Amino acid sequence: MRDRVTPVDMSANEFSLQSLIATETAADPAFVFDGAPVSRAEFSTKVEQTAAWLAGQGVGRGDVVAVWLVNRVEWIALLFAAARLGAVIAAVNTRYRSAEVAHLLKVSGARLMVVEAAFRSIDFAAILADIARDEVPALQGLAVVGADAIPGQWPCVRFDAFETYPPAPLAQNDVDLPVLLYTTSGTTKGPKLVAHSQRTLAMHAASVAKALKLDPQRHSLLAMLPFCGTFGMTSLLGFIAAGATVHVLDAFEAAPALQILSKHRITHSFGSDEMFRRVLALTDAPRPFPHLEICGYAAFQPGWRELAAEAEARGMPLYGLYGSSEVQALFSIARPGDAFADRIEGGGWPMSSDAKVRVRDMETGELAAHGVSGEIEISAPSRFLGYFNNPEATRDAITADGFFRTGDIGRLRGDGAFVYETRAGDAMRLGGFLVAPGEIEDELKSCSGVADAQVVAVDLKGQARCVAFVIAHQGLLEREALTARLRERLAGYKVPARIYVVDAFPITDSANGVKIQRARLRAMAMDRIAAE
Repeated sequence: MRDRVTPVDMSANEFSLQSLIATETAADPAFVFDGAPVSRAEFSTKVEQTAAWLAGQGVGRGDVVAVWLVNRVEWIALLFAAARLGAVIAAVNTRYRSAEVAHLLKVSGARLMVVEAAFRSIDFAAILADIARDEVPALQGLAVVGADAIPGQWPCVRFDAFETYPPAPLAQNDVDLPVLLYTTSGTTKGPKLVAHSQRTLAMHAASVAKALKLDPQRHSLLAMLPFCGTFGMTSLLGFIAAGATVHVLDAFEAAPALQILSKHRITHSFGSDEMFRRVLALTDAPRPFPHLEICGYAAFQPGWRELAAEAEARGMPLYGLYGSSEVQALFSIARPGDAFADRIEGGGWPMSSDAKVRVRDMETGELAAHGVSGEIEISAPSRFLGYFNNPEATRDAITADGFFRTGDIGRLRGDGAFVYETRAGDAMRLGGFLVAPGEIEDELKSCSGVADAQVVAVDLKGQARCVAFVIAHQGLLEREALTARLRERLAGYKVPARIYVVDAFPITDSANGVKIQRARLRAMAMDRIAAE
Protein backbone atom coordinates (compact mmCIF):
# COMPACT_ATOMS: atom_id res chain seq x y z
CA MET A 1 0.00 0.00 0.00
CA ARG A 2 1.16 3.56 -0.76
CA ASP A 3 -0.11 6.95 0.28
CA ARG A 4 -0.54 9.49 -2.50
CA VAL A 5 -0.09 13.01 -1.20
CA THR A 6 -0.43 16.05 -3.42
CA PRO A 7 3.09 17.30 -4.18
CA VAL A 8 3.98 20.85 -3.17
CA ASP A 9 5.65 23.46 -5.35
CA MET A 10 9.24 22.46 -4.58
CA SER A 11 10.69 25.53 -6.26
CA ALA A 12 8.96 27.76 -3.72
CA ASN A 13 8.77 25.38 -0.77
CA GLU A 14 11.80 23.18 -1.19
CA PHE A 15 13.18 23.58 2.31
CA SER A 16 9.98 23.61 4.37
CA LEU A 17 9.05 20.89 6.82
CA GLN A 18 5.92 20.39 4.73
CA SER A 19 8.15 19.34 1.83
CA LEU A 20 9.30 16.33 3.87
CA ILE A 21 5.83 14.82 3.92
CA ALA A 22 4.74 15.90 0.44
CA THR A 23 5.98 12.71 -1.21
CA GLU A 24 3.99 11.00 -3.95
CA THR A 25 5.08 7.51 -3.00
CA ALA A 26 5.77 6.60 0.59
CA ALA A 27 5.36 3.66 2.92
CA ASP A 28 2.01 3.14 4.56
CA PRO A 29 1.70 3.94 7.42
CA ALA A 30 4.01 6.89 8.07
CA PHE A 31 4.06 6.30 11.84
CA VAL A 32 3.03 3.66 14.32
CA PHE A 33 2.38 4.93 17.85
CA ASP A 34 1.74 2.23 20.45
CA GLY A 35 0.44 -0.05 17.71
CA ALA A 36 -1.79 2.61 16.15
CA PRO A 37 -0.89 3.46 12.53
CA VAL A 38 -0.98 7.03 11.19
CA SER A 39 -0.83 7.49 7.42
CA ARG A 40 0.82 10.47 5.75
CA ALA A 41 -2.54 11.82 4.68
CA GLU A 42 -3.84 11.51 8.24
CA PHE A 43 -0.74 13.22 9.58
CA SER A 44 -1.10 16.09 7.09
CA THR A 45 -4.66 16.58 8.30
CA LYS A 46 -3.49 16.60 11.93
CA VAL A 47 -0.90 19.26 11.06
CA GLU A 48 -3.54 21.47 9.46
CA GLN A 49 -5.88 21.01 12.42
CA THR A 50 -3.09 21.81 14.86
CA ALA A 51 -2.12 24.96 12.94
CA ALA A 52 -5.75 26.11 13.14
CA TRP A 53 -5.87 25.27 16.84
CA LEU A 54 -2.66 27.24 17.55
CA ALA A 55 -4.00 30.20 15.60
CA GLY A 56 -7.17 29.93 17.69
CA GLN A 57 -5.04 30.29 20.82
CA GLY A 58 -3.59 33.50 19.41
CA VAL A 59 -0.28 31.95 18.38
CA GLY A 60 1.27 33.57 15.33
CA ARG A 61 4.51 34.62 13.70
CA GLY A 62 7.41 34.72 16.17
CA ASP A 63 5.44 33.38 19.14
CA VAL A 64 7.12 30.63 21.15
CA VAL A 65 5.25 27.51 22.26
CA ALA A 66 6.99 25.20 24.73
CA VAL A 67 6.32 21.50 24.17
CA TRP A 68 6.70 19.28 27.23
CA LEU A 69 5.52 15.95 25.88
CA VAL A 70 6.76 12.41 25.50
CA ASN A 71 7.02 11.00 21.97
CA ARG A 72 3.54 11.22 20.50
CA VAL A 73 1.96 12.33 17.24
CA GLU A 74 0.92 15.63 18.86
CA TRP A 75 4.61 16.53 19.30
CA ILE A 76 5.38 16.21 15.59
CA ALA A 77 2.12 17.86 14.54
CA LEU A 78 2.89 20.85 16.75
CA LEU A 79 6.31 21.31 15.13
CA PHE A 80 4.97 21.12 11.58
CA ALA A 81 2.01 23.34 12.48
CA ALA A 82 4.23 25.98 14.09
CA ALA A 83 6.23 26.05 10.85
CA ARG A 84 3.01 26.82 8.97
CA LEU A 85 2.37 29.84 11.20
CA GLY A 86 5.90 31.17 11.57
CA ALA A 87 5.80 30.24 15.27
CA VAL A 88 8.60 28.61 17.27
CA ILE A 89 8.63 25.36 19.27
CA ALA A 90 10.80 25.21 22.39
CA ALA A 91 11.54 21.54 23.17
CA VAL A 92 11.33 20.69 26.88
CA ASN A 93 13.06 17.56 28.14
CA THR A 94 10.63 15.36 30.07
CA ARG A 95 13.44 14.67 32.55
CA TYR A 96 13.62 18.34 33.51
CA ARG A 97 12.64 19.56 36.94
CA SER A 98 11.39 22.95 38.05
CA ALA A 99 14.58 25.04 37.83
CA GLU A 100 15.37 23.70 34.35
CA VAL A 101 11.82 24.19 33.08
CA ALA A 102 11.72 27.71 34.50
CA HIS A 103 15.02 28.59 32.83
CA LEU A 104 13.84 27.38 29.43
CA LEU A 105 10.51 29.20 29.72
CA LYS A 106 12.23 32.42 30.77
CA VAL A 107 14.93 32.41 28.09
CA SER A 108 12.56 31.37 25.30
CA GLY A 109 9.77 33.75 26.30
CA ALA A 110 7.21 30.99 25.64
CA ARG A 111 3.64 32.27 25.90
CA LEU A 112 2.00 28.82 25.85
CA MET A 113 3.18 25.40 27.02
CA VAL A 114 1.70 22.14 25.76
CA VAL A 115 2.14 19.62 28.56
CA GLU A 116 1.27 16.03 29.44
CA ALA A 117 -1.51 15.55 31.98
CA ALA A 118 0.49 12.64 33.43
CA PHE A 119 3.04 10.09 32.32
CA ARG A 120 4.23 7.21 34.47
CA SER A 121 6.05 8.62 37.50
CA ILE A 122 6.47 12.18 36.20
CA ASP A 123 4.38 14.65 38.22
CA PHE A 124 4.13 17.56 35.80
CA ALA A 125 1.78 19.51 38.08
CA ALA A 126 4.15 19.26 41.06
CA ILE A 127 7.10 20.41 38.97
CA LEU A 128 5.14 23.41 37.68
CA ALA A 129 3.99 24.23 41.20
CA ASP A 130 7.59 24.96 42.15
CA ILE A 131 7.85 27.68 39.47
CA ALA A 132 6.80 31.17 40.54
CA ARG A 133 4.73 33.02 37.97
CA ASP A 134 7.01 36.05 38.14
CA GLU A 135 9.92 33.81 37.08
CA VAL A 136 8.28 33.25 33.70
CA PRO A 137 6.25 36.40 32.99
CA ALA A 138 5.65 35.59 29.30
CA LEU A 139 3.83 32.31 29.99
CA GLN A 140 0.09 32.89 29.71
CA GLY A 141 -1.22 29.38 30.10
CA LEU A 142 -1.03 25.64 29.57
CA ALA A 143 -2.54 23.36 26.94
CA VAL A 144 -2.98 19.91 28.45
CA VAL A 145 -2.80 16.66 26.50
CA GLY A 146 -4.97 13.96 28.00
CA ALA A 147 -7.04 16.07 30.42
CA ASP A 148 -9.00 19.31 30.63
CA ALA A 149 -6.53 20.80 33.13
CA ILE A 150 -3.83 20.04 35.65
CA PRO A 151 -3.82 21.53 39.16
CA GLY A 152 -1.89 24.73 39.61
CA GLN A 153 -1.66 28.44 39.08
CA TRP A 154 -1.84 28.73 35.29
CA PRO A 155 -4.99 28.88 33.18
CA CYS A 156 -5.46 25.64 31.24
CA VAL A 157 -7.13 24.57 28.03
CA ARG A 158 -7.40 21.07 26.67
CA PHE A 159 -5.30 20.31 23.61
CA ASP A 160 -8.18 19.17 21.43
CA ALA A 161 -6.85 20.15 18.00
CA PHE A 162 -7.52 16.74 16.47
CA GLU A 163 -11.10 16.69 17.69
CA THR A 164 -12.66 20.06 16.89
CA TYR A 165 -10.59 22.26 14.60
CA PRO A 166 -11.04 22.47 10.82
CA PRO A 167 -8.00 22.79 8.55
CA ALA A 168 -6.19 26.11 8.69
CA PRO A 169 -5.62 28.35 5.68
CA LEU A 170 -2.20 28.21 4.07
CA ALA A 171 0.40 30.38 5.78
CA GLN A 172 3.58 32.04 4.55
CA ASN A 173 5.81 29.17 5.73
CA ASP A 174 9.00 31.29 5.95
CA VAL A 175 11.73 28.67 5.87
CA ASP A 176 14.46 30.86 7.40
CA LEU A 177 12.67 31.90 10.57
CA PRO A 178 13.48 30.05 13.82
CA VAL A 179 11.10 27.12 14.19
CA LEU A 180 12.68 24.80 16.79
CA LEU A 181 14.72 25.47 19.93
CA TYR A 182 16.84 22.75 21.53
CA THR A 183 18.55 23.11 24.87
CA THR A 184 22.27 22.51 24.99
CA SER A 185 24.80 22.35 27.77
CA GLY A 186 25.92 25.84 28.64
CA THR A 187 27.41 27.96 31.37
CA THR A 188 26.57 28.04 35.06
CA LYS A 189 23.74 30.40 34.09
CA GLY A 190 21.89 27.51 32.51
CA PRO A 191 21.56 25.86 29.10
CA LYS A 192 21.52 27.93 25.94
CA LEU A 193 18.74 27.56 23.39
CA VAL A 194 19.86 26.45 19.93
CA ALA A 195 17.66 27.86 17.15
CA HIS A 196 17.02 25.98 13.91
CA SER A 197 14.95 27.01 10.90
CA GLN A 198 12.87 24.89 8.57
CA ARG A 199 15.68 25.18 6.04
CA THR A 200 18.34 23.73 8.36
CA LEU A 201 16.02 20.96 9.57
CA ALA A 202 14.62 19.99 6.17
CA MET A 203 17.92 20.13 4.28
CA HIS A 204 19.61 17.95 6.87
CA ALA A 205 16.72 15.49 6.93
CA ALA A 206 17.02 15.11 3.15
CA SER A 207 20.79 14.63 3.50
CA VAL A 208 20.26 11.87 6.08
CA ALA A 209 17.78 10.07 3.84
CA LYS A 210 20.14 10.30 0.88
CA ALA A 211 23.34 9.37 2.73
CA LEU A 212 21.73 6.32 4.35
CA LYS A 213 20.20 5.35 0.98
CA LEU A 214 16.83 4.87 2.59
CA ASP A 215 14.20 3.01 0.59
CA PRO A 216 10.66 3.68 1.91
CA GLN A 217 9.47 0.22 0.92
CA ARG A 218 12.40 -1.64 2.49
CA HIS A 219 13.58 0.40 5.45
CA SER A 220 11.94 1.30 8.75
CA LEU A 221 12.97 3.07 11.95
CA LEU A 222 12.48 2.27 15.60
CA ALA A 223 12.37 5.75 17.15
CA MET A 224 13.29 5.23 20.79
CA LEU A 225 15.02 8.55 21.48
CA PRO A 226 13.03 11.53 22.78
CA PHE A 227 11.88 14.07 20.18
CA CYS A 228 12.91 16.90 22.54
CA GLY A 229 16.58 16.28 21.67
CA THR A 230 18.35 16.60 18.34
CA PHE A 231 19.30 12.89 18.29
CA GLY A 232 15.69 11.78 18.40
CA MET A 233 14.31 14.56 16.20
CA THR A 234 16.94 14.30 13.45
CA SER A 235 16.56 10.54 13.00
CA LEU A 236 12.78 11.01 12.94
CA LEU A 237 12.89 13.77 10.30
CA GLY A 238 15.37 11.82 8.17
CA PHE A 239 12.98 8.87 7.90
CA ILE A 240 10.01 11.17 7.30
CA ALA A 241 11.99 12.70 4.42
CA ALA A 242 12.66 9.21 3.04
CA GLY A 243 9.00 8.22 3.25
CA ALA A 244 9.83 5.24 5.45
CA THR A 245 7.67 3.94 8.31
CA VAL A 246 8.62 5.05 11.81
CA HIS A 247 7.66 2.93 14.83
CA VAL A 248 7.68 5.17 17.91
CA LEU A 249 8.26 4.45 21.59
CA ASP A 250 6.67 7.12 23.79
CA ALA A 251 9.70 6.75 26.07
CA PHE A 252 12.46 4.17 25.97
CA GLU A 253 11.97 0.83 27.63
CA ALA A 254 13.98 -2.19 26.61
CA ALA A 255 11.14 -4.73 26.52
CA PRO A 256 8.85 -2.91 24.04
CA ALA A 257 11.92 -1.94 21.99
CA LEU A 258 12.86 -5.61 21.72
CA GLN A 259 9.31 -6.52 20.71
CA ILE A 260 9.15 -3.93 17.93
CA LEU A 261 12.62 -4.81 16.62
CA SER A 262 11.66 -8.47 16.46
CA LYS A 263 8.09 -8.19 15.18
CA HIS A 264 8.27 -5.42 12.59
CA ARG A 265 11.49 -6.22 10.69
CA ILE A 266 13.07 -2.93 11.75
CA THR A 267 16.18 -2.03 9.74
CA HIS A 268 17.44 1.09 11.56
CA SER A 269 17.54 2.45 15.08
CA PHE A 270 19.52 5.11 16.89
CA GLY A 271 20.28 5.46 20.57
CA SER A 272 22.84 5.45 23.32
CA ASP A 273 25.13 2.52 23.98
CA GLU A 274 23.18 1.84 27.18
CA MET A 275 19.89 1.49 25.24
CA PHE A 276 21.31 -1.14 22.91
CA ARG A 277 23.02 -2.92 25.81
CA ARG A 278 19.69 -3.22 27.66
CA VAL A 279 17.85 -4.51 24.59
CA LEU A 280 20.48 -7.19 23.93
CA ALA A 281 20.39 -8.29 27.56
CA LEU A 282 16.71 -9.27 27.25
CA THR A 283 17.22 -12.01 24.66
CA ASP A 284 19.35 -15.14 24.61
CA ALA A 285 18.91 -15.66 20.88
CA PRO A 286 22.29 -15.78 19.13
CA ARG A 287 21.16 -13.44 16.31
CA PRO A 288 17.77 -12.01 17.33
CA PHE A 289 17.51 -9.18 14.77
CA PRO A 290 18.15 -10.54 11.26
CA HIS A 291 16.70 -7.44 9.55
CA LEU A 292 18.78 -4.80 11.34
CA GLU A 293 21.16 -2.94 9.03
CA ILE A 294 22.34 0.08 11.03
CA CYS A 295 22.19 0.90 14.72
CA GLY A 296 23.73 4.33 15.12
CA TYR A 297 24.93 4.81 18.66
CA ALA A 298 26.47 7.44 20.92
CA ALA A 299 28.96 6.09 23.45
CA PHE A 300 28.13 7.64 26.82
CA GLN A 301 29.16 4.75 29.06
CA PRO A 302 32.40 2.87 29.69
CA GLY A 303 32.67 -0.50 27.96
CA TRP A 304 31.29 0.63 24.62
CA ARG A 305 33.94 -1.19 22.62
CA GLU A 306 33.09 -4.46 24.36
CA LEU A 307 29.39 -3.81 23.72
CA ALA A 308 30.05 -3.15 20.03
CA ALA A 309 31.93 -6.42 19.68
CA GLU A 310 29.16 -8.42 21.37
CA ALA A 311 26.47 -6.65 19.34
CA GLU A 312 28.36 -7.35 16.11
CA ALA A 313 28.58 -11.04 16.93
CA ARG A 314 24.83 -11.13 17.56
CA GLY A 315 23.77 -9.34 14.40
CA MET A 316 23.22 -5.86 15.84
CA PRO A 317 25.65 -3.75 13.79
CA LEU A 318 26.62 -0.63 15.73
CA TYR A 319 27.78 2.46 13.84
CA GLY A 320 29.59 5.35 15.48
CA LEU A 321 28.29 8.80 14.67
CA TYR A 322 28.57 12.43 15.65
CA GLY A 323 26.28 15.36 16.20
CA SER A 324 25.33 18.25 18.42
CA SER A 325 22.33 20.50 18.84
CA GLU A 326 24.16 23.19 16.87
CA VAL A 327 24.87 21.09 13.74
CA GLN A 328 22.17 18.49 14.44
CA ALA A 329 22.54 14.84 15.30
CA LEU A 330 23.51 12.37 12.59
CA PHE A 331 25.80 15.07 11.28
CA SER A 332 28.07 12.18 10.40
CA ILE A 333 28.12 8.40 10.66
CA ALA A 334 30.42 5.50 9.86
CA ARG A 335 30.00 3.65 6.58
CA PRO A 336 29.48 -0.09 6.02
CA GLY A 337 32.82 -0.30 4.24
CA ASP A 338 34.77 1.00 7.24
CA ALA A 339 36.89 -1.45 9.18
CA PHE A 340 35.10 -2.55 12.37
CA ALA A 341 37.48 -0.62 14.64
CA ASP A 342 36.82 2.56 12.64
CA ARG A 343 33.09 1.91 12.31
CA ILE A 344 32.45 1.87 16.05
CA GLU A 345 34.35 5.11 16.74
CA GLY A 346 32.46 8.37 17.13
CA GLY A 347 32.69 10.66 14.11
CA GLY A 348 32.47 9.16 10.65
CA TRP A 349 31.53 10.67 7.29
CA PRO A 350 29.40 13.83 7.06
CA MET A 351 25.86 13.19 5.80
CA SER A 352 25.91 16.28 3.60
CA SER A 353 28.34 16.56 0.70
CA ASP A 354 28.43 20.30 1.40
CA ALA A 355 29.64 19.87 4.99
CA LYS A 356 33.22 20.75 5.89
CA VAL A 357 35.12 19.52 8.94
CA ARG A 358 38.47 20.80 10.11
CA VAL A 359 40.52 20.46 13.28
CA ARG A 360 42.33 23.32 15.00
CA ASP A 361 45.41 22.81 17.16
CA MET A 362 44.39 24.19 20.55
CA GLU A 363 47.96 25.08 21.44
CA THR A 364 49.06 26.95 18.32
CA GLY A 365 45.67 28.04 16.97
CA GLU A 366 46.62 26.73 13.54
CA LEU A 367 44.71 24.12 11.54
CA ALA A 368 45.92 20.65 12.45
CA ALA A 369 47.24 18.05 10.04
CA HIS A 370 45.51 14.70 9.51
CA GLY A 371 45.86 12.49 12.57
CA VAL A 372 46.59 15.38 14.96
CA SER A 373 44.05 16.01 17.71
CA GLY A 374 42.44 19.38 18.22
CA GLU A 375 39.09 21.15 18.37
CA ILE A 376 36.61 20.12 15.69
CA GLU A 377 35.15 22.99 13.63
CA ILE A 378 32.20 22.49 11.28
CA SER A 379 30.60 24.36 8.41
CA ALA A 380 27.44 22.72 7.06
CA PRO A 381 23.89 23.36 5.83
CA SER A 382 22.72 21.79 9.10
CA ARG A 383 24.35 24.53 11.20
CA PHE A 384 22.09 26.40 13.61
CA LEU A 385 20.91 29.99 13.19
CA GLY A 386 22.38 30.96 16.55
CA TYR A 387 21.64 30.85 20.25
CA PHE A 388 18.14 32.22 20.80
CA ASN A 389 18.20 35.72 22.32
CA ASN A 390 21.93 35.36 22.97
CA PRO A 391 23.94 37.11 20.23
CA GLU A 392 27.10 37.25 22.34
CA ALA A 393 27.23 33.47 22.77
CA THR A 394 26.51 33.07 19.06
CA ARG A 395 29.44 35.32 18.12
CA ASP A 396 31.74 33.34 20.42
CA ALA A 397 30.66 30.04 18.84
CA ILE A 398 31.17 30.96 15.17
CA THR A 399 34.50 31.69 13.49
CA ALA A 400 34.97 34.66 11.16
CA ASP A 401 34.58 32.35 8.14
CA GLY A 402 31.40 30.70 9.42
CA PHE A 403 32.59 27.50 11.12
CA PHE A 404 30.99 26.35 14.37
CA ARG A 405 33.46 25.79 17.19
CA THR A 406 32.15 22.51 18.56
CA GLY A 407 34.09 22.33 21.82
CA ASP A 408 34.86 18.70 20.91
CA ILE A 409 38.25 17.11 20.42
CA GLY A 410 38.94 14.90 17.42
CA ARG A 411 41.19 14.27 14.45
CA LEU A 412 40.86 13.97 10.69
CA ARG A 413 41.42 10.48 9.32
CA GLY A 414 42.67 11.66 5.93
CA ASP A 415 40.06 9.82 3.86
CA GLY A 416 37.19 12.28 4.28
CA ALA A 417 36.08 10.97 7.68
CA PHE A 418 36.98 12.18 11.15
CA VAL A 419 37.16 10.71 14.66
CA TYR A 420 35.49 12.23 17.70
CA GLU A 421 37.61 11.66 20.79
CA THR A 422 36.16 13.61 23.72
CA ARG A 423 34.69 16.89 24.87
CA ALA A 424 37.24 19.68 25.07
CA GLY A 425 36.42 20.08 28.75
CA ASP A 426 37.26 16.41 29.30
CA ALA A 427 40.46 16.39 27.25
CA MET A 428 43.62 16.50 29.31
CA ARG A 429 46.77 18.49 28.61
CA LEU A 430 49.41 16.22 30.15
CA GLY A 431 53.13 16.66 29.72
CA GLY A 432 52.45 19.31 27.12
CA PHE A 433 50.33 16.92 25.01
CA LEU A 434 46.58 16.70 24.45
CA VAL A 435 45.34 13.32 25.74
CA ALA A 436 41.85 11.81 25.44
CA PRO A 437 40.78 10.11 28.70
CA GLY A 438 39.59 7.07 26.75
CA GLU A 439 43.13 6.10 25.82
CA ILE A 440 44.10 5.65 29.48
CA GLU A 441 40.71 4.20 30.43
CA ASP A 442 41.06 1.49 27.79
CA GLU A 443 44.45 0.48 29.16
CA LEU A 444 43.04 0.31 32.69
CA LYS A 445 40.11 -1.83 31.54
CA SER A 446 42.52 -4.25 29.91
CA CYS A 447 44.07 -4.90 33.33
CA SER A 448 43.00 -7.94 35.30
CA GLY A 449 40.35 -7.18 37.90
CA VAL A 450 39.19 -3.85 36.44
CA ALA A 451 35.54 -3.76 35.37
CA ASP A 452 35.38 -0.08 34.47
CA ALA A 453 37.53 3.02 34.61
CA GLN A 454 37.23 6.79 34.30
CA VAL A 455 40.13 9.24 34.12
CA VAL A 456 40.12 12.97 34.82
CA ALA A 457 42.83 15.64 35.03
CA VAL A 458 43.57 17.70 38.15
CA ASP A 459 46.17 20.20 39.24
CA LEU A 460 48.68 18.45 41.48
CA LYS A 461 51.44 20.63 42.90
CA GLY A 462 51.24 22.99 39.97
CA GLN A 463 51.24 20.28 37.31
CA ALA A 464 48.40 18.74 35.34
CA ARG A 465 48.18 15.07 36.30
CA CYS A 466 45.53 12.45 35.67
CA VAL A 467 43.60 10.60 38.36
CA ALA A 468 41.81 7.31 37.72
CA PHE A 469 38.64 5.95 39.29
CA VAL A 470 38.12 2.22 38.80
CA ILE A 471 35.40 -0.30 39.56
CA ALA A 472 36.72 -3.73 40.49
CA HIS A 473 35.40 -6.98 39.04
CA GLN A 474 35.63 -8.78 42.36
CA GLY A 475 37.67 -8.42 45.49
CA LEU A 476 40.54 -6.04 46.03
CA LEU A 477 42.65 -4.40 43.37
CA GLU A 478 46.39 -4.03 43.71
CA ARG A 479 46.84 -0.39 42.77
CA GLU A 480 50.61 -0.71 42.71
CA ALA A 481 50.33 -3.55 40.19
CA LEU A 482 47.96 -1.48 38.05
CA THR A 483 50.36 1.45 38.06
CA ALA A 484 53.28 -0.82 37.18
CA ARG A 485 51.41 -2.26 34.20
CA LEU A 486 50.44 1.20 32.98
CA ARG A 487 54.07 2.32 33.20
CA GLU A 488 54.92 -0.52 30.83
CA ARG A 489 52.19 0.44 28.38
CA LEU A 490 51.95 4.23 28.47
CA ALA A 491 54.17 7.29 28.39
CA GLY A 492 55.00 8.44 31.89
CA TYR A 493 52.86 11.58 31.72
CA LYS A 494 49.77 9.43 31.01
CA VAL A 495 50.18 7.22 34.09
CA PRO A 496 47.65 8.24 36.78
CA ALA A 497 49.07 9.97 39.81
CA ARG A 498 46.33 8.36 41.90
CA ILE A 499 44.03 5.36 41.39
CA TYR A 500 40.88 5.27 43.49
CA VAL A 501 38.54 2.28 43.72
CA VAL A 502 34.82 3.15 43.77
CA ASP A 503 31.58 1.19 43.71
CA ALA A 504 30.01 3.32 40.97
CA PHE A 505 30.56 6.50 38.95
CA PRO A 506 28.37 9.56 39.42
CA ILE A 507 25.88 9.76 36.55
CA THR A 508 23.19 12.06 35.22
CA ASP A 509 20.24 11.54 32.89
CA SER A 510 20.11 13.44 29.61
CA ALA A 511 17.60 13.44 26.77
CA ASN A 512 19.69 10.82 24.98
CA GLY A 513 20.84 8.59 27.80
CA VAL A 514 22.80 8.28 31.01
CA LYS A 515 26.15 10.09 31.09
CA ILE A 516 29.11 10.04 33.46
CA GLN A 517 29.49 13.26 35.47
CA ARG A 518 33.14 13.96 34.83
CA ALA A 519 33.00 17.29 36.67
CA ARG A 520 31.88 15.40 39.79
CA LEU A 521 34.77 12.98 39.35
CA ARG A 522 37.22 15.89 39.15
CA ALA A 523 35.78 17.33 42.36
CA MET A 524 36.03 13.92 44.06
CA ALA A 525 39.65 13.60 42.97
CA MET A 526 40.57 17.02 44.34
CA ASP A 527 38.77 16.33 47.64
CA ARG A 528 40.58 13.02 48.12
CA ILE A 529 43.96 14.51 47.30
CA ALA A 530 43.32 17.41 49.70
CA ALA A 531 42.37 14.93 52.43
CA GLU A 532 45.77 13.26 52.05
